[in-house]
Amino acid sequence: MAGSTTKERLSVAIDPPIARITLDHPPLNVIDIPMMDDFSAALVEIEEQAHVSTIIICGTGKSFSAGVDVAAHTPDKVEQMLTKFHGLIRSLVASKKVTVAAVHGTCLGGGAELAMVCDLVFTTEDALWSFPEIKLGCYPPVACAVLAALIGHKRAIDLILTGRSISGGEAAQFGLATQAVPQARLDSSVEDCLKRLLALSPAALRVAKQAFYGWDAAHFDKGLARAEKLYLEELIKTIDAQEGIRAFMEKRTPKWLGK
Repeated sequence: MAGSTTKERLSVAIDPPIARITLDHPPLNVIDIPMMDDFSAALVEIEEQAHVSTIIICGTGKSFSAGVDVAAHTPDKVEQMLTKFHGLIRSLVASKKVTVAAVHGTCLGGGAELAMVCDLVFTTEDALWSFPEIKLGCYPPVACAVLAALIGHKRAIDLILTGRSISGGEAAQFGLATQAVPQARLDSSVEDCLKRLLALSPAALRVAKQAFYGWDAAHFDKGLARAEKLYLEELIKTIDAQEGIRAFMEKRTPKWLGK
């Protein structure tokens, strides 16, 4: 059924066989808990649409997403945040639809995790990709579980342990993205991909995707569960993690104590 809805933090447009989820939380499309709820609800709605075969995920304004709301990392909120965000990621990974991310501007932390678990990822060459959580005394659990399988161990540990930024062009070279294109060609590149997909059997695409991820599914579930457990039981209890989050919110340099 065709139609569009505007939720608190995103918009959903369904025009079978395509559904489009647009992150719309200005100015940087930060993923807070209300957005996680909206996104999860949108995926449930789309998954029930038998005539939809492809989901496009993009962001409004100058950013795909600057990542998960830092304010949601405080000890009183972090368990709820991880449960909801990882539930969203698991739903996206398990979707029977082909998922396509269109990335421009900043694509950081949870935003980069959201994009990288999509089946196909198109990014502008000048987009800014990063997993900067280590600079807050934290780490990105989804990236810890998935990134090495996507881009290799050495590149993954470099990005996770340094938090350094790479361009969209580098993201494509590494394997984080399918293709990097100039800003002016992002939409047309996604459309070209859609034309190829829509010429194929939706049933074949669905089963091929299920077969492709068959081996990785168990590894992903176990890896993410372990990364989440360590985050909640060890990391967030450290003084440094709490200091890093507090310093970011207070716009100052953190003072690490190593404990």
